[in-house]
Amino acid sequence: MLPLEVFAADAASGAVTSSPADFPALQQGFCAHAERFIERHRDRPFFCELALSAPHLPEYPFGEFAGTTDAAPYGHVVREIDSIHGRIIGKVRQLGLERDTVVVFTSDNGPWYEGSSTPLRDRKGGTAYDGGFRVPFIAWAPGRIAPGTRTNAIFSGIDFLPTFCAMAGIAPPPGVELDGLDVSAVLTGGAPSPHDEILLFDNEDVVGLRTQRWKYVTHAYYRSFRVNMERGGYRELYDVSRDLTESYSVAERHPDVAAEMQARIQRARERFAPFKRGVPPFIQELRRKGLHKFQD
Repeated sequence: MLPLEVFAADAASGAVTSSPADFPALQQGFCAHAERFIERHRDRPFFCELALSAPHLPEYPFGEFAGTTDAAPYGHVVREIDSIHGRIIGKVRQLGLERDTVVVFTSDNGPWYEGSSTPLRDRKGGTAYDGGFRVPFIAWAPGRIAPGTRTNAIFSGIDFLPTFCAMAGIAPPPGVELDGLDVSAVLTGGAPSPHDEILLFDNEDVVGLRTQRWKYVTHAYYRSFRVNMERGGYRELYDVSRDLTESYSVAERHPDVAAEMQARIQRARERFAPFKRGVPPFIQELRRKGLHKFQD
């Protein structure tokens, strides 16, 4: 393996430092950096995002976590991540900030090569099935979010910015259009989702749409080829309130819902079309070779 460096950039001074990557201790280093940041900003409002590189492959569990589960290195690293989350909450408590802080644990996608998305369908690298999009979400805010609160309301990572702004009592950034919505009432009071729909993308393309009850999927992957199911004459509509695994399309039983979802997706594609950078060269080459049947 080529030697890799870990870089740290100071936004205030512009200084950039680097050090050799110590892979078994990498996550511990990230956590320690976050703890120091919280300590330095304990007397002022702050935002800290701790985006660990684990559990991406290859796995390097830190010494005390190696060999502690039956799930091999992947399980050991997950246990280490759990410990790191506990360390962050412990630091907030140690500094007496728990009544002024919201801590969120979540992920940007479902499992990659290891891990399980059961009972959900597919995983990271798919199109619009829940195994790639539906992720853990745990929020901790003593005095704001009651312990044991649960919700099935739909929301997304794009909602974090407007939600945190609302909970901090500040206005969202001026002069920009945010796709996300404030879901603080969902977290603190069990309110229904403010979203009528959530769009699901495969890179720049809208390939699915989720409402509170329904999921509509337009594409699927087959042996690395992205297949346009609609172009092949097949509509995928799932009643996710009854079919968590997205195993059985009910488009034939609910043609009106399928048509409405198709119309929503078309409107979304038209809305986001100006932001697309174009078809990647390798897709253009596939099309040139005639390997694009049922594909976009």
